[in-house]
Amino acid sequence: MIIRNYLFREIGKPMAAMLAICIALFAGYSAADFLSDAVNGLLSTNTIMELVALKVLIGLEVLVPVSLYLSIVLAFGTLYGNSEFTALHALRVTPPMIMRTVLTLGACVALTVAVLSLVVRPWAYHRLHELSQEAELSLDVDAMQAGTFYIVRHGARVIYLAERRGPGSPARDVFVQVRHADYTQIIHAQLAYPLMDAGAGRHADVDVRLKNAHVYNIARKSGMHDQVLNVREVTEDPSSHDTEPLGYSSVAASTWRIARSHAPADVAEIQWRLSTAMTTLLLAMLAVPLGRGKPRQNRYGKLGTAILIFFVYYLLYTSARTWVQHGMVGTVPGIWWAPAMLAVVTLVVARDFIPHPRTWLPARIRATPGTGAS
Repeated sequence: MIIRNYLFREIGKPMAAMLAICIALFAGYSAADFLSDAVNGLLSTNTIMELVALKVLIGLEVLVPVSLYLSIVLAFGTLYGNSEFTALHALRVTPPMIMRTVLTLGACVALTVAVLSLVVRPWAYHRLHELSQEAELSLDVDAMQAGTFYIVRHGARVIYLAERRGPGSPARDVFVQVRHADYTQIIHAQLAYPLMDAGAGRHADVDVRLKNAHVYNIARKSGMHDQVLNVREVTEDPSSHDTEPLGYSSVAASTWRIARSHAPADVAEIQWRLSTAMTTLLLAMLAVPLGRGKPRQNRYGKLGTAILIFFVYYLLYTSARTWVQHGMVGTVPGIWWAPAMLAVVTLVVARDFIPHPRTWLPARIRATPGTGAS
């Protein structure tokens, strides 16, 4: 028990640090994708924070296994370098006993990854899609700057300001394009200013008053006529759109739903979710022999090899998923050949650490002599 807790602690400390670093890097990388929209007023700070948090939840199913994998390599490299494993072997702590300890920890982490993959990740994707749609339907018009094209809903609405001094000031030479089902409307106004509500927050939806505007309604269907209007004043809501329901996405669908589907994308997704826990456990087992070294050896000696093995496996793993999604590979073998290949490599490399099946039985049963007649 003491030795097991000691190994847990030696693995857990670098794992916590490595996972924190990976989350910070991943969050920073995800936030960079939204910074331009934040500067241009398309996204609020609270929306960006929630989007980044959802991105991190989605990435945890990969960040957690790789953190455990590399932490075992680092921890065992340190223990071998400090001759601590030599002392453990003198205390009759065999390699299979060490592997059983790692398997216990790996099984707990694999269970966590399974929950993340089967439950948390689909919910995070669904919420991410909802939030992205909500963000596209709201604009902070007071933060708009001159010389920038504001494209919303994949071109359903485009806004351009030729001149503006700053927030709170009117804009000049404003162009607005709105795409409707039957026609496309283009508005050119000499002057535009937001109708701010004193009781509303800064990011609240506000209307825009356009003065001396030319409105062009260009028909998109046969049988309709184009129209040209000159208006002295017109009020527009930049946040108004013809909303559409969220489309179906395999990554955002519930596990129960895609488990009953035979579509290639759903098959690839359910196999991915079911295989992440297996991948976590196999990587933990593979890390044990990769962390083996000699006394007074640099503990980072095999870290490069471990990282290379992970990247090669993850490339094959994600490629297998893509092939199944596009129907290039059938349901069988699906993506299972990639974890199977990892299992074969793990069994070969870690053969000295894998306990014999007979040792899995309780000691009392192993010591009981046979009762067969002689």
